[in-house]
Amino acid sequence: MPSYSRRQFVAGAAAVAAGLTLADSPYASAAAHDRALAATAARAVRVEGTTLEQVATPAGPGPYVRLQAGPGWPLVVRSELAAGAAGRDDRRTGLASFVQFTDLHLADTESPVRFEYLAPYIGSAHRPHEALTVRGAASLVERVNSLSGGPYTGNPFSLVMATGDNTDNHELVELDWYLSVMSGGAITPSTGDLTRYEGVQNSGSAAYWNPESSFQDSYKTAGFPQVPGFLSAAGRPFTAPGLRTPWYTTVGNHDDSIEGTLPDVGLLKSLYTGGSKIEGVDSATAAKLADAIQHDPASAVLLLGRLLTGGGPVRHITPDARRAPFTPQQFAAAHLNSGYTGAGPYGHGFTQAAASSGKLYYTFPVAEGVLGISLDTTNRAGWADGSIGTAQLNWLESVLQSYSTHWYDSSGNVVRRGSQDQYVLIFSHHTSTTMGNTLPDPYHLLEGRHTGAELVTLLQRYPNVLAWVNGHTHANQITPHAHSVAERSFWEINTASHVDYPQHARIIEVADNADGTLSLFTTLIESAAPYPTDAGDTSERGLAALYRELSFNDPYATPAAKLGASPDHNTELLLRRPGS
Repeated sequence: MPSYSRRQFVAGAAAVAAGLTLADSPYASAAAHDRALAATAARAVRVEGTTLEQVATPAGPGPYVRLQAGPGWPLVVRSELAAGAAGRDDRRTGLASFVQFTDLHLADTESPVRFEYLAPYIGSAHRPHEALTVRGAASLVERVNSLSGGPYTGNPFSLVMATGDNTDNHELVELDWYLSVMSGGAITPSTGDLTRYEGVQNSGSAAYWNPESSFQDSYKTAGFPQVPGFLSAAGRPFTAPGLRTPWYTTVGNHDDSIEGTLPDVGLLKSLYTGGSKIEGVDSATAAKLADAIQHDPASAVLLLGRLLTGGGPVRHITPDARRAPFTPQQFAAAHLNSGYTGAGPYGHGFTQAAASSGKLYYTFPVAEGVLGISLDTTNRAGWADGSIGTAQLNWLESVLQSYSTHWYDSSGNVVRRGSQDQYVLIFSHHTSTTMGNTLPDPYHLLEGRHTGAELVTLLQRYPNVLAWVNGHTHANQITPHAHSVAERSFWEINTASHVDYPQHARIIEVADNADGTLSLFTTLIESAAPYPTDAGDTSERGLAALYRELSFNDPYATPAAKLGASPDHNTELLLRRPGS
């Protein structure tokens, strides 16, 4: 295994702290920031429980950075697509209010088919806090349950949409945890031998944080704490509260392929469920495998198979059939299990037809007069980025036409044909800039694949499309897709993950301003976990707090880059009302 110096870890943590301290400071003084917060609160129905009220903030210098409650983030009005008229708060009518979860990455950290040793090359291969993903997600559910509705319209949430990468390695057991977190119920977030942890974090390797041991691994040298009982607490049974709001699921690449990257062609199923786990390889082999994962998925599968059958130091663990990977058909079918219905709806967007065909795209009602369309942008050929197949693209256009009384053809001419109008919100895992993977789908070799740019062009032909909501990048970023014809513009709303810091979800509200414009309000929320941590507190709240703080200090992550800036946080996104 390669070794990592204290200097590398300390420098990484210090850079993170400095970047996050300055990342959201557009105001000249604290007094100006306070005035902006007061103006924000005056426009809102309520701000409690959101980042309009308070935000996790670095409490001091590193190398290991603690967090504390800091001042909230004010509302930023974005008028790139339409100008806002005075007095609109008094005229506003709320049309929809819902919550987006994304990139929960509920991880079986004891799985044989994980590449923790690649973290120096692929930061997401191992996270020091990943044993707590299930508890972190449950704390996020608690936050949503504590809120009475949207901060600007006051409308109760009609739904929660999880926009993909709900699991980390598309294992059946991870899918069970996800469905149980969302619907509520008993969870034991452990696999193999449930009486002991069998992953890299008690390996004794200096490359990983060994939380229960006094051994000075590279993480502890950089300030990470020793937490007695951490691993046993992380894996103990608990009861997830489940959402009190109906919820839906969109599929992501980690719900579809090995580590979200390698095509699952059935070659590694026995390795998933077997009893051999590699905890480390030499740096040359690690570099070779990391490069293959990112540039040649097929060769990476072959190399991984060789390593797992004797190419590296192997730890013998307890086999577990629940680690088997699932197919798209099984993904849909699991949502149809009545034990996971929770607050509903039955199937959470998926139908028996989806369970039979594996077609994981569908429509659903967001609110009266507002239609949601959930897309499947994964590509089963491999690689993390996505695209969309021709059949799904044609289906999408037929749906858009069904809910529009007018649209524009590819030459820019107005077409008037439909019998009804509904506003449309698009949901997918991938963003417009991460849909360049047009490798042929191995299960539909003759079907064309289409990019994010092509999808933007299509959506701009339908004025009823208000926004495209997505994840994948683990970053907060809001992008205007402007058009010379104002009603053909829409917003793209990309939200950070709940596995990497800043661990956000997002409230989205749609409002009619009664002046020819619409407003989309976006408000970030954090989990219900307290900001202070205590290494001696392994209660549910204590573990959820550690989950956040450890993610901030992950030496292979880039929190400052994922946080986004003020225009990507709490915003009012103005746009022209179609037909106005």
